[in-house]
Amino acid sequence: MKSIPFKNIFNKLKSDPVLICAWILAIISCFIVEPDSEYFSYIDFRSLGILWGLMIVIQGFRENSIFEKIGEQLLGKVKTGRGLSIVLILMCFVSSMFITNDVALITFVPFALMTLHSCKREDMMIPVIVLQTVAANLGSMLTPIGNPQNLYLYGITGMSISSFVLCMLPYSTFSLVLLMVFSFFIKNGSEKLGERKDNYQVVKSFGSRRQVVIYSVLFVLALLTVLRVIPWYIMVAVIFVVVAVMDGKILLRADYILLLTFIGFFIFTGNMGRIPEVRDVLQNATSGREFIMGALVSQFISNVPATLMLSGFASDYKELLIGVNVGGLGTLIASMASLISFKAYGNDYKENRGKYIAVFTFVNLIFLLSFVGFRTVIL
Repeated sequence: MKSIPFKNIFNKLKSDPVLICAWILAIISCFIVEPDSEYFSYIDFRSLGILWGLMIVIQGFRENSIFEKIGEQLLGKVKTGRGLSIVLILMCFVSSMFITNDVALITFVPFALMTLHSCKREDMMIPVIVLQTVAANLGSMLTPIGNPQNLYLYGITGMSISSFVLCMLPYSTFSLVLLMVFSFFIKNGSEKLGERKDNYQVVKSFGSRRQVVIYSVLFVLALLTVLRVIPWYIMVAVIFVVVAVMDGKILLRADYILLLTFIGFFIFTGNMGRIPEVRDVLQNATSGREFIMGALVSQFISNVPATLMLSGFASDYKELLIGVNVGGLGTLIASMASLISFKAYGNDYKENRGKYIAVFTFVNLIFLLSFVGFRTVIL
């Protein structure tokens, strides 16, 4: 297994502002609440273990280019710009329910950039990438494994899978309707696509069918763990051993920065909960206002940290669940997954970054206000 220079690890750690913020808060709180054995109770090891397992398995699928293969098959019969945009948007919406919003965007935004460029439809680039981002953030709300905040809240609340899905289904359905409406406003959508360039090839190579089958079995194992059929530590052990033997480098490709960020916020919120004055203030601010607080706080620190910070002081977890998922709309940092799309587009079209942010913000605010109105109607 190839080693990773410590300098690269350090540079990656210090370049993540959310991670740095989480640990600054955690360290400061340690001076207020002296470290003791209770610190271990702060950390939700089950959620971290499941999240790690899903990261490894999904990375294994990505290594075998399985998602791009599915995407190419879906695009095979598309003839118009609108048809292409709808397929690209729906790929993010549906896949995010099972492979997380981050992975959906890491996979399908570069796929969309290459496809649109090859078809000579770069005029559609910004609206399609923006709607793909919205689709991934909203599609992921439907399932516990769609994003980290869902997995965490599903774990600590003990709610059933049916209760979780039924809670989010109206919002997921509404988001799909909005996405389809917006797709019809993409300029020149009815025009035919240009012929793809001769050198067009999204998928360079495929892994073995054997690996795909093994990762599929491990994915089922992870799902059974989410559903509380299998203990999380058994899942972690099995995935670690199988992947280490089959393809050890995959173990290095989980998002360990996200896991460290979780731990930092666990320590901070755990300590805050042990300070009576602070706990009372946060409970009074959050309790009964979970939806608005979740959506509002997400705009400034993103929805995963917002979930970790507010969950210890919320009384209605379903409202918090809805709030932090809807809160992924709005600013560019409301959902950190949105930065994936921005970086992917900005790397290829540096001169259009300002235009991208303007369109992104405009579309996201419309979606956010629409959801606020929708929630008012269905209450």
